[in-house]
Amino acid sequence: MFFNSIDFAIFLPIVFFLYWFVFKSHLKLQNLLILIASYVFYGWWDWRFLTLIFFSTVVDYVVGIRLSRTEDKKIRKLLLAISITVNLGLLGFFKYYNFFIETFVDAFSIFGYQLNANTLNIILPVGISFYTFQTLSYSIDIYKRRMEFSKDFIAFASFVSFFPQLVAGPIERATNLLPQFHHKRSFDSNKALDGVRQILWGLFKKVVIADSCAVIVDGIFSNYHDYSGLTLFAAAVLFAFQIYGDFSGYSDIAIGTSRLFGFNLMQNFAFPYFSRDIAEFWRRWHISLSTWFRDYLYIPLGGSKGGRWMQVRNTFIIFIVSGFWHGANWTFIAWGALNAIYFLPLLLLGKNRRNLGIVAENRVFPTLKEIGMILFTFLLTVVAWVFFRSASVTDALSFLKSILSFSSLNFAEADQERFEVLKALLTFFLLIEWWGRKYQFGLQVMEYVSYRLLKVLIYSFIIYCLMMFLKVDGSAFIYFQF
Repeated sequence: MFFNSIDFAIFLPIVFFLYWFVFKSHLKLQNLLILIASYVFYGWWDWRFLTLIFFSTVVDYVVGIRLSRTEDKKIRKLLLAISITVNLGLLGFFKYYNFFIETFVDAFSIFGYQLNANTLNIILPVGISFYTFQTLSYSIDIYKRRMEFSKDFIAFASFVSFFPQLVAGPIERATNLLPQFHHKRSFDSNKALDGVRQILWGLFKKVVIADSCAVIVDGIFSNYHDYSGLTLFAAAVLFAFQIYGDFSGYSDIAIGTSRLFGFNLMQNFAFPYFSRDIAEFWRRWHISLSTWFRDYLYIPLGGSKGGRWMQVRNTFIIFIVSGFWHGANWTFIAWGALNAIYFLPLLLLGKNRRNLGIVAENRVFPTLKEIGMILFTFLLTVVAWVFFRSASVTDALSFLKSILSFSSLNFAEADQERFEVLKALLTFFLLIEWWGRKYQFGLQVMEYVSYRLLKVLIYSFIIYCLMMFLKVDGSAFIYFQF
């Protein structure tokens, strides 16, 4: 079920009504409703995927109970190993089995050995990369004694499968989200209104910005040999906005929907394209994943406490693993490695935590220096996104090489018209994002605007755009494939 579909537009009000008007006084029934709704939401794609998420839920629930009842270090390590093996084993099989088989065969072919190894026709379960990490955080945090185990299976299962953020995040920590299922929740009209505002902005990002960019981007990337360098560069820039609008749009809808039900999810994007260096970008992009790797991989590896070699090694591990998390293709690994290379000079010079505040804080406009830093950082990310978007590393390199042959734009006629409209939409989008950059999401700034006419005009424009661009069946979000 897509957030931007008629199905969800019917599904959400029904669940909301039952949640607040039928089961308002019964916490366990509210949690049970969320669990059922989440399984309906997830099973809408393919009901067979429900067996995987239920199996993962049961394994980690039992592991959590057993961890809480034993002090034996060997048994505790064994229990944690079971959780990690089961979760990563399922993820590895469904997501990476064919990749490893093909890589294994290719490696032997280099030395003249032709192996016959069959790949499998495996369907990747939607959201498996997200809920796998979410359940792992529970087992690891109990093992580390950072939290108590959950006695309530319904509450725990609801935490694992919570439908707003189940498919594409944010990847919530058990220490933050799970306790919210154990405490009574009350309806807060201000919180709900802010949630609706965030849903509206998320839909605008996805439906108007991301999907509009996708039409041009898909056509150019699939036939990039037919286009000029300047056109390819424009497509790469549009893909940067496409993936940001698509992914952060999903997060906004997820967070806003959660607020309708009295839950608080972590901020997943903090205006990353206003970053002044690549380190700041990674503190603002997909925050739930980057902090997950920081806490559960980078710090256990030694973090930044060791010498330079250990810092460099750990940095490359984090970025390459992050790339591999995104998909079973060498393009993602190249994307991760390139970002590690970007990050390395800042790390070695001790400048990776130089820009921690908001750009142009308490000022309307950035300085020329800040503009230059933002544009340079954005350019680096655009180059890296080419690897992320391309079908192969060879295609990515060829695409980048072709960009260097600058010439006039040569969009197809239909794309040229879309591009002109898209420039106006992107200008509006960036203005709202810049205006609201100190808040949790761009449109939240409307809460503090005193000019009623201005608010009406902005909301009317957003709603008009959604009516013009929204498709009946909705379109899939990019991160559903991860």
